[in-house]
Amino acid sequence: MRLNALRLQSIAAFAMLLPVAAQAADLTVSAAASLTNAFKELAHSFEAAHPGNKVLLNFAASDPLVQQIAKGAPVDVFASADQEAMDKADGLKLLAAGTRRDFVSNSVVLIVPTDSALRSLDELKGPAVKRITTGNPASVPIGRYTQEALAKNGLWSALEPKFVFGTSVRQSLDYVARGEADAGFVYATDVMAQKDKVKAVLTVPTTTPVRYPIAVLANAPQPQLARQFADYAASGTGQAILVKYGFGKP
Repeated sequence: MRLNALRLQSIAAFAMLLPVAAQAADLTVSAAASLTNAFKELAHSFEAAHPGNKVLLNFAASDPLVQQIAKGAPVDVFASADQEAMDKADGLKLLAAGTRRDFVSNSVVLIVPTDSALRSLDELKGPAVKRITTGNPASVPIGRYTQEALAKNGLWSALEPKFVFGTSVRQSLDYVARGEADAGFVYATDVMAQKDKVKAVLTVPTTTPVRYPIAVLANAPQPQLARQFADYAASGTGQAILVKYGFGKP
């Protein structure tokens, strides 16, 4: 019995000397769909800088992500494509105080299939354009930006009957890439994901700047690691990765 006790003590002492990597954690990041490609590389880079830790990514439209978090999804970091979705999260007391910040910017573009001759917003009113796509303004930031921009140009009411709304910006991108829509409004960064099938014909000025906020969640399972990830996204290394995918400075 004494020998077994000594062995247990030795094992316990050895465990205390194990490297920090043995305390590795999974970090869950919920991010706007438009961040998909950039955040995949950002997560890989963060993991390399924090050995042993794993970043689990969850992509969707920003509003549904807020709903998931509000219902108790164990999320550490939330990155939204607009301020409205983050405001909703803030209003529900989901954010850790003092962690919200803007970390990248983007722009809205009009895209068409690569073989299309369409070049202007006014052409969208013509009979040749049957279907236009963007995200649903009720739940997808790109839809809100698009509606605001077209309303300012006096085009929303005329074009609204032609819209087929996507559940995320990437779904709208796919609609145009597959030829299921004649034109669409997405972020400039999304074009890179389907550059062989779609092209951007113009940048659409928006009244509200397209800035993405990021924040740590109040009930984050890994609050310290979550803060490190948010800091990493805003760091020189993180920004270099995001710029590579077309994002601008906040």
